Amino acid sequence: MQLTFDNRTALVSGSDRNTGYIIASELARSGATVILHSNQCDGSAAAAAETLLCRHAVEGDLATEAGCEAVLAQLAEQALEVDILVNNYGTASFAKWDTASTADWLEMYQKNVLSVARLSQGIVPGMKRRNWGRIVNLGTIGSHRPGRIMPHYYAAKGALANLGVSLAQELAGTGITVNTVSPGLIRTPELEAGYRAKAQKRGWGEDWQQIEQHIVAEDFPNPVGRLASREEVAALVAFLCSEQAGFINGQNIRVDGGAIAYV
Repeated sequence: MQLTFDNRTALVSGSDRNTGYIIASELARSGATVILHSNQCDGSAAAAAETLLCRHAVEGDLATEAGCEAVLAQLAEQALEVDILVNNYGTASFAKWDTASTADWLEMYQKNVLSVARLSQGIVPGMKRRNWGRIVNLGTIGSHRPGRIMPHYYAAKGALANLGVSLAQELAGTGITVNTVSPGLIRTPELEAGYRAKAQKRGWGEDWQQIEQHIVAEDFPNPVGRLASREEVAALVAFLCSEQAGFINGQNIRVDGGAIAYV
């Protein structure tokens, strides 16, 4: 299926690196005008935009009101009207029930929920005026099956999935759809580096396929028997942003190789 995004402008938050960059690349390859975003005000978004041959970049800490307002102001300054909003930015932090502080809980909510709410509130009015829009939020399978470790992160991502359904209902009849994509473990450079260090300590060898089998057996059992690639996640996000996905709305779709076995 050939997806085309001619005359569509997409903002992908947290797209100066990693999975967000791959999502932005997929949308750009299919013809969208892509705006890259960095949460750091260090020029990394502009640098990433150059490698992607994009003309547009914005920066600002979406975990704060001021940072989100700065991003929205930069969009206005560049006369950019966003048709596709991919809320890719979000982050986890390690904590357990007996160590997570109130500040830890609030930080996860700011980064994974309020960042999305703020940006959506700023961009949705323009989508309404044009009677078309796509919003895709990046979640985690932890919103379906939270673990005992990182309870603050899983609670925030659960709230994000809830936010998506609520927003989809609010936007009924506007031509705007809202969906959540919830991956399991994704093979990112950071994840691979962490598991290679673990493999060295546990004697799993250096071959990635061999290491991956240990990961699947011990940390991420799934019928496909491997981790997701960033490109696979990006392909689903791009499809949900397309005209062809216009009747898919208010969903939380897992990309987990069948790891969660319920209907």
